[in-house]
Amino acid sequence: MKLLLDNNLSPRLVSLLAAAHTEVAHVREFQMQRADDAAIWTLAKERGFTIVSKDDDFRQRSLLSGHPPKVIWLRVGNRSTDEILAILSLRTEAIAAFERDATASFLALT
Repeated sequence: MKLLLDNNLSPRLVSLLAAAHTEVAHVREFQMQRADDAAIWTLAKERGFTIVSKDDDFRQRSLLSGHPPKVIWLRVGNRSTDEILAILSLRTEAIAAFERDATASFLALT
């Protein structure tokens, strides 16, 4: 799965998640650290990424617009990078099933 990490997640996660996913990028790699949600949505859609964010706005956008792109919504509050990594790593199977589900627009992880 190709993951695009939103600004509210550490860019360090890119290298930490790379072994488990096809491609992982952070919005900063595209000079989009100040971009609005619509621009990030468009980038993810055009490049085949799933957005990973703690921002509820992406969840709402996915409910209104459907996919692509898909959205993984982290409902975890203020957590360390290591804790975010653990949450994503422990749910690798759920993320893979989400990727295969042609009807799913977002996946909420807690």
